[in-house]
Amino acid sequence: MVLGLFFFLGTSVGLLRFPDFYTRMHAAGKGDTLSTALLLLSVLFWTIKADQALPILLAIKLFLIILFIFIGSPTATHALIDAGYELHVPKKDKKNDPSL
Repeated sequence: MVLGLFFFLGTSVGLLRFPDFYTRMHAAGKGDTLSTALLLLSVLFWTIKADQALPILLAIKLFLIILFIFIGSPTATHALIDAGYELHVPKKDKKNDPSL
């Protein structure tokens, strides 16, 4: 769980520090997917410890949620980046921007 929170912190720092839309979306897509999966995986392992039928059903549901996040989050990130590309959202250029 701590590792998932660490990746959420890294995602937050990336969203604040990266210079343009595309790099920020990259940080959000990768970090959000991994950190959410790690957090839900820790909850999944915590529920498996109990030997009852209800925690096993809950573990199956958590696994399906993790699977959906691994499919849905990168797809949504790609769709947003593609929309930004189609709308001609500018990239930061190292040659023209002395702050980089």
